[in-house]
Amino acid sequence: MTSRPIAAPLPRPAAATELAGMLLGLVGVAIFSLTLPFTRLAVSELDAIFVAMGRAVVAALLAGLWLWSRRAPLPPRRAWPALAAVAAGCVIGFPLLTSLAMRSLPAAHGAVLVGILPLATALFAALRGHERPSPAFWCSALLGSSLVIGFALYQGGGSLHAADLAIFAAVLAAAFGYAEGGRLAQTLGGEAVICWALLLSLPVAVPLTVWQCWQHGGAIAQAGLPAWLGFGYTCLFSMFLGFFFWYRGMALGGVARVGQVQLVQPFLTLLGAALVLGEALQTGHVVFALAVIAVVAIGRRTAVQRRPA
Repeated sequence: MTSRPIAAPLPRPAAATELAGMLLGLVGVAIFSLTLPFTRLAVSELDAIFVAMGRAVVAALLAGLWLWSRRAPLPPRRAWPALAAVAAGCVIGFPLLTSLAMRSLPAAHGAVLVGILPLATALFAALRGHERPSPAFWCSALLGSSLVIGFALYQGGGSLHAADLAIFAAVLAAAFGYAEGGRLAQTLGGEAVICWALLLSLPVAVPLTVWQCWQHGGAIAQAGLPAWLGFGYTCLFSMFLGFFFWYRGMALGGVARVGQVQLVQPFLTLLGAALVLGEALQTGHVVFALAVIAVVAIGRRTAVQRRPA
């Protein structure tokens, strides 16, 4: 009696892989959506630079433990430029700029400005030659971003403030880091990407954190529990666990397409601002959220040509 050969596992269908990427990306977006409310909670008593750099230091310690537990090898030499981009954009740039902006902007106002992040992410992915979105994809991305920007101007009385520019700069920084990290996650793994990027940020984050402790040690020691809860969320979830889902999702579903999920982030943030900070949630927010979700559904069905990693 001859034994039958064991059949090789069938490759996962492209549609199922893409759906898994979208779902993982949605979990990451849900985690990131509370970043602005908890950042505003933290900077109400803690210095903005301490919040931004301190969360990078704490998350880097967690990243080091994760890499050590997995006996993760060093990334190949060709991966370090992309890791540096993730560190500069997602670990240093976005947290620092949003922390500074949240000192004067309501979280709800910042949330709608961050809504242009999907378009910026797709733009960087296209400029870097990673993906080739179709015209229909660009139309859906432009429509969704236009809705978000229009809503931001409406909420701001038709004008933008100085802190708005910090938010837009933060969006560009995060988009560049997202595009580079999402591409690199296809070969290195999403968890490894953010962990190595966090360790790479330590030469900048540690000195600034120590300097802030020296300058504002008294205020830091006297900060209340809500401020520390906000700081803790940004350390554990915004700067660490959220990226596990986010980069893994982009590796499976593509940077441009999974990036479209971010269009719902402003409205999840609006809900978070209402729950965490007590900021008013208007009926118009809900109506606008439904319109943007419809645009996401349209963008989900458009073609995006991906190049292999």
